[in-house]
Amino acid sequence: MKKLFISMMFLLFLAQACGPLTLVPAPTAVSTVAPMTPSGTPVSVTEAPVTESAPGLEGLGGVPCPESDFTCVTLTVPLNHFDSSDPRTIEVVFAILPATGERKGMFVTATGGPGSAGISSADDYTSYFDPSIPEHFDIVFFDQRGVGQSGGLQCVNAAAKFYLSDWSAGTLQEESAMAESARAFSTDCVTEMGDSEMLSYIGTEQAVEDLEAFRKAIGDEKLWLYGESYGTQYSQTYAAAHPDHLAGLILDGTVDLTLSGFDFYEQQARAFSDTLELTLQACNADDICAESMGGGDAGNAYIKLAERLKQAPIEFTFPLPSGGTIKRTFSFSDLETSASSYMYSASERMIFLRALAAYSRNEDLAPMARVLYNSLALDPETLDAIPDPTWSDAVFYGVECQDYGYISGTPEERANAYLRAGDKLDASIPYFSSIFYGDMPCMFWPNARTDQARPAPLTADGIPTLVLGAIADPATPVENGLSVFRRLSDGYLITQEGGPHVIYGRGVACIDDLVTNFLIDDQMPDQRKTSCEGTVTSEFAALAPLDAHEFASPLEALSSADDEIYYLPEYYYWDGITSTSVGCPFGGTLSFEATDTGDALTLTDCSFSQGFSLTGSGINNYDDGSFALEVDVTGLNSGTLTYTRDGDGKLYVTGTFGGKDVNLSE
Repeated sequence: MKKLFISMMFLLFLAQACGPLTLVPAPTAVSTVAPMTPSGTPVSVTEAPVTESAPGLEGLGGVPCPESDFTCVTLTVPLNHFDSSDPRTIEVVFAILPATGERKGMFVTATGGPGSAGISSADDYTSYFDPSIPEHFDIVFFDQRGVGQSGGLQCVNAAAKFYLSDWSAGTLQEESAMAESARAFSTDCVTEMGDSEMLSYIGTEQAVEDLEAFRKAIGDEKLWLYGESYGTQYSQTYAAAHPDHLAGLILDGTVDLTLSGFDFYEQQARAFSDTLELTLQACNADDICAESMGGGDAGNAYIKLAERLKQAPIEFTFPLPSGGTIKRTFSFSDLETSASSYMYSASERMIFLRALAAYSRNEDLAPMARVLYNSLALDPETLDAIPDPTWSDAVFYGVECQDYGYISGTPEERANAYLRAGDKLDASIPYFSSIFYGDMPCMFWPNARTDQARPAPLTADGIPTLVLGAIADPATPVENGLSVFRRLSDGYLITQEGGPHVIYGRGVACIDDLVTNFLIDDQMPDQRKTSCEGTVTSEFAALAPLDAHEFASPLEALSSADDEIYYLPEYYYWDGITSTSVGCPFGGTLSFEATDTGDALTLTDCSFSQGFSLTGSGINNYDDGSFALEVDVTGLNSGTLTYTRDGDGKLYVTGTFGGKDVNLSE
């Protein structure tokens, strides 16, 4: 399981793919990067003078970032910031959007992962900031060393195979298989990325020195730093190393760095289990959701499926994007991967519940398989890995295995000790104990850290700090943030009831306004602890009926198709760029591609219910928020219908159906 998935504002981002990271000799020209003393401590350098607007930027040779309003700056930095005798360097790319008004300083975002390409999300994230923030701050994102434009290290094929393996540890045979999968992944991933020389220098302690080099190059004395998820790990590490250069710190979805890897993973496994329980309870409190679970209890529905899968994988029929179907199998590990991957936000939890309801209704596992394939970035047609230049599993483990030390000894001894450390947890929680073993590859990873010492508790003296978290956050348990908050000399805790993993920028005024006031006016919250409202799941969207006879009207049928299209995982988490096709549940296909005004849809004999087949086109219009379908309908009745959902959510259908004129609205 990945430790700290990034999941902000429900967006998927695409960055420009780059070639592999290369190590080059140190330049002979005068550098803006701090040289090192023999002791490994960065030497102070003369910093660029501060000016009123984007100081130091002009001299850095920035160029427009691809498909972005940001300017990309490439810095040449030491491969090893703590050894002045090592001449090797790497290039790290930062993106900056200069303030449009009176400049206050730099507001830097450290995104999650580890392994996410921050630059790919820069424009989208910034669009959710209060307008006063880009007016008064230079907005800065970056691709951490090894990721995206700062190296592009990846091992997508090794990762896809690894995440599809069995993560159960209930028997000695399962334990042996898990350890062997981790061993194979470690070897295959390093081989696939093709640059093992980088691995010893990819940890967070090295990476934060890249940001410090950028600060010096820009010439600001201090910066404001926001970290989300793993970015809180990065931000706390920067704060400990360079406290004099932080004007303010925001931690969102916080990692407690004092915890050992084992302690963190135990808390995280329990948090995932708790979030699933909250999700199932929320379904039971929703009449439509509860009724969709066979009229019973969502918890019982999950247990029933899990227990059956523990006995043996289940064969099911999957509709292919190319048309037709294929027989596949779904395992217990697949269920845990699907469920855990969709526990990060209210909408994801609801989509998972729809998949669980589909199985409860008629044992249809195809919707759950869609969740699985989307979670693991697999092509539903071939199950091949889909490369994503904005994410790197190679860097994820490269950082993890440098940041967290585990047991010393041979790889086999370390793996066995890891398995024994999880025995108690395996027996004590009902779901997701497999998450505890997320760092198992580090037992075999080259140059992995074995020192188990953890950083000193962060007090951040003189640095006002906001700590944000959500009760239903599975990835960074809210207890982590509470522990960090209690140690801070000037901390403020903002907690959302329910809520997603990472809570800033989701449109919740209670949260966003506090962050804006903190940045723009240096205004602290009125109280040390603030609680904001939130939900566990989105309102449940009813499944399309199996039989179209259940529809009361063509409007109801097309409204149902609208929901089914919208909540297809392949479409809901589409990158908005790549032309994509999916197989419809009861035959036919749906395709979508990007246009200047929105998403263009093509339906070919596409059926979401038996007896209601759609052929035609549609448009999801971004400009006015409307959605429209123009389709020929066959099945129970034939006809030609135009369906519209306007920007206010009102529904209309006109045309002919069964030889009669139709003009309906809702």
